[in-house]
Amino acid sequence: MQVLPIVRFRSVAKRNVKLSILLFVLCTHSLGRAQNPASSPAPNQEEEVRLAEAEKNCRLAVQQNPKDATAHANLGLVLSREGKYPEAIAAYKSAFQLNPKLPGIQLNWGIAEFKQGRFQQAIPPLTGALAADPGSSQARTLLGLSCYGAKQFAEASKYLATIVQMQPSNLELRKVLAQSCLLAKNYSCAESEFRQIVQQNPDSASTHVFMGQALDGLGRTPEAIAEFQAAVKAAPREPDVNFGLGYLLWKSDHYGEAKTSFENELAIDPHHAQALAYLGDIAMKENDFDHALPLLEQALHQQNDLRLAYVDMGAVLMQQKRYPEAMAALQRAVKLDPTQPDAHFRLGRLYQAMGNTADAEREFAKVRELHEKADDLASKMPRSPSRP
Repeated sequence: MQVLPIVRFRSVAKRNVKLSILLFVLCTHSLGRAQNPASSPAPNQEEEVRLAEAEKNCRLAVQQNPKDATAHANLGLVLSREGKYPEAIAAYKSAFQLNPKLPGIQLNWGIAEFKQGRFQQAIPPLTGALAADPGSSQARTLLGLSCYGAKQFAEASKYLATIVQMQPSNLELRKVLAQSCLLAKNYSCAESEFRQIVQQNPDSASTHVFMGQALDGLGRTPEAIAEFQAAVKAAPREPDVNFGLGYLLWKSDHYGEAKTSFENELAIDPHHAQALAYLGDIAMKENDFDHALPLLEQALHQQNDLRLAYVDMGAVLMQQKRYPEAMAALQRAVKLDPTQPDAHFRLGRLYQAMGNTADAEREFAKVRELHEKADDLASKMPRSPSRP
């Protein structure tokens, strides 16, 4: 099943980073005994003087009492307040080694890692903080956000789902949960969360886009098309949204409507490689080879790893009896993804046209093998309760 690639939506991906930063501010307003660098304003000149004096005193305390975990922890707090996170982390680690049960130490350590965008490094101390205090919504939220930042989306959704249940009105947190589910390919979870977001903000183009991706992942392409149509209506000039609609229409064999959507995308971004490639594919399917080839060449000039463009170019060049060029294009397509049978099939046809029976049969055998593997995999998939 072809699924609309999530990574195509560049403007939405940029929002994700801002969203994580915003959420950190929202979720760290009540830290208890832990440091709260996010919710505190930047120190003014007078406070900088006080912090410098505090740092001096804390360093002296550590020097005089090197085995005192609290002294190291206090130094870490002051250094964090000054924004000296690498030094703060070193102090927190020293405190943790001396007394792993010191209240708040792993949480503060995790916050310092998080503040630097070191999401992978933040996960171990935040995991420890949550184990020490399973009821800490702050530790759980920061752990979920760290997993999200580290691209561990299934883990992120596990932690964030619990927090969203506790804070159902937190829309921003729900958005990250929904995106985590989508990126983890847990499409049912993503659909459920995005539906609730849409109810609160029906005019959000990005939410309709994400909902469409979830529905497409569930194989409900007509509903996905409706979501993308809503996204286009809400933000017709949003990058990649017209492309997404065009892709779903193309996948549903609605080539005329798909062509319009791809052309609308190119009106926004004339160098959109995927839109050019799919327009070339439509022209090829319509046997309009004179228009197909320039479109495919333009697409590959913009992005030279588009497998579909190489497959279609090979087919067009074969029709024009430009066999060596067709061979090079199809071999490139196979190299990009040898598991797809279409390029092997076209290579077989090309070898036939060139009179190379042995190589043609080898490619056709590969096509049969790939189809048999697909059939075998389907037969081994677990049956749902609704299937006989």
